[in-house]
Amino acid sequence: MGSGQWIMEKRSSLRNDSFSRDNDNVPEAGCLSIIVLGASGDLAKKKTFPALFNLYRQGFLQSNEVHIFGYARTKISDDELRNRIRGYLINDKSAPGQLEQLSEFLQLIKYVSGSYDTEEGFQLLDKEISAHESSKNSLEGSSRRLFYFALPPSVYPSVSRMIKKCCMNRSDLGGWTRIVVEKPFGKDLDSSEKLSAQIGELFEEPQIYRIDHYLGKELVQNLLVLRFANRMFLPLWNRDNIDNVQIVFREDFGTEGRGGYFDEYGIIRDIIQNHLLQVLCLVAMEKPVSLKPEHIRDEKVKVLQSVLPIKDEEVVLGQYDGYRDDPTVPDHSNTPTFATAVLRIHNERWEGVPFILKAGKALNSRKAEIRIQFKDVPGDIFKCKKQGRNEFVIRLQPSEAMYMKLTVKQPGLEMSTAQSELDLSYRQRYQGVTIPEAYERLILDTIRGDQQHFVRRDELKAAWEIFTPLLHRIDDGEMKPLPYKPGSRGPAEADELLSKVGYVQTHGTRVLMQ
Repeated sequence: MGSGQWIMEKRSSLRNDSFSRDNDNVPEAGCLSIIVLGASGDLAKKKTFPALFNLYRQGFLQSNEVHIFGYARTKISDDELRNRIRGYLINDKSAPGQLEQLSEFLQLIKYVSGSYDTEEGFQLLDKEISAHESSKNSLEGSSRRLFYFALPPSVYPSVSRMIKKCCMNRSDLGGWTRIVVEKPFGKDLDSSEKLSAQIGELFEEPQIYRIDHYLGKELVQNLLVLRFANRMFLPLWNRDNIDNVQIVFREDFGTEGRGGYFDEYGIIRDIIQNHLLQVLCLVAMEKPVSLKPEHIRDEKVKVLQSVLPIKDEEVVLGQYDGYRDDPTVPDHSNTPTFATAVLRIHNERWEGVPFILKAGKALNSRKAEIRIQFKDVPGDIFKCKKQGRNEFVIRLQPSEAMYMKLTVKQPGLEMSTAQSELDLSYRQRYQGVTIPEAYERLILDTIRGDQQHFVRRDELKAAWEIFTPLLHRIDDGEMKPLPYKPGSRGPAEADELLSKVGYVQTHGTRVLMQ
C-alpha cells in the first residue's frame, strides 16, 4: 500500500496461511456473520461498530456476504440500535457518498435482545444467524461466525458456554467460529488462569483472539520491520550500545467519570501489564524464525519468561490530588493513577539494561512513546556529553513519528556542536494517507485468521507472573502511592528513579508537526 491508499482486496485474499487447517484445500466461501455482544455499550458504539463501518467502506466487508448482529440485554429494535450508533460512524461534514455507504451498512445490522446466561436469547440469536446463512445459500459447514465480546470479563464464562451450546456452526467445509475477548483478562495470575481455563474448556486456542488494541497501532506494527529489515540496527540493538529503554504512556486528563471502574484496576492493570508490556516484548524479542504468528509469539514469551522479579525500590507509585473527590472512588483508595517500574531482562542481549515502563493520568501532556537511549560516546573528543546522548524515539500517539537525536556540527565558522534530529513525521511524509484505527486492523486479522497481533494463553500467564506479586503488595497496602499535582510530570521521585538507573535527560529542539 505504498501508494498511500488502502487497496480493495478480493475475497480470497482474506485467507491467511499462518494457521494451516486439516482441510486446507477447501476455500472459505461461506458467508460471514459478525456478532457484537454488548452491542448497546460504550465500547461497541465508540470502537467496534466504527471499525466495522470503516472496513465496509474500504471494501474489506462485502454486503453480499456479511451480516452484523448486535446482542445485549437492552430491549430495543433494529432501528433504535442503528440510530444509537449512527453518530459514532459519521459526522455532519461527511461527503454524500459516505452517507449512502452508511445507510447501506446500517441495513446490515440486526439486533437481538437476550440475557448473557440463559439459552433462550442465544437460541434466538442462532436462529437469526442461520436464517442469514440460508439466505446467502451457504453450504452447511462453510459459514463463518465471529463473536466480539464488547462485555465486562465477569460474563465471559457464561457467554462462552451459551455460544458453545447454542451458536456453534459446522466447520468441515472451511467454516469456523471465533471469539474476540477484550482486556482486562483477570486481575492477577489466579483470576486470569481461572478465566483462561473456563474459556479454554470450550474453545481451542486457534479460536480465541485476546485483543490488545496497542498491537494494532501503526508504529507498534512497524517495530518488527524497523528492527529486522534494517541492517543498521542489528549490531546496535543490545546491551553493548543501549543504556536504557523507556516505554511511556501519559494522559493529560484524569478518570473523568470512570473513577469507580478505574479504582478497581489501577494504572498498572489498566495500561502497564498489557499495553506497555506488549510493546516491551516487540522491542526486546529475538528475531523470529518467520512471520508466522506462532513463531513471533514464541519469541515474545521467551522475553517475558526472562524478566526478573520487580524490586520495590525500582517502583514509584502516584495518585493525583483530587482523585478521591470522585464520589465513585473510596475515600481511602490506595489505587495508583501513576506508576514507574523498572524491568530487567536476564538474557545475553539485555543483561544490565533497565526497561522503564511509565504510565500516568492527569499529567502535563498526552503521548505514548518508546525512547531508546544509547550509551555515551567513549573518548569524546568534542566534549559534547552535556548536550545529551543519542536517542531513537518512536512516537506512538499523537502525531505518529520516528526520530533520532544526533550530535552535529553547528553551521558556521566555529567548530561547535549541537543536538539535532533525523525526523520521520508521518503527517509530513505521508500526506493524504489515512492511518487505520487499531481496531480496524485487528478485526480484519480475526477474519483472516491471523493471530500474530493477539495474546496467546502462555504469553498472558507470563505477563501476570511478572506483575502479580507487586499488585498484591499494593492491594494489601504495603506500598502507598505518592501525591502529585494534576498537570505535573508526576511524583518527583519518579524522575529521581530514572536518573538512578541511568537515564540522562536530553533537551532537543524537535517540534512535532501538526
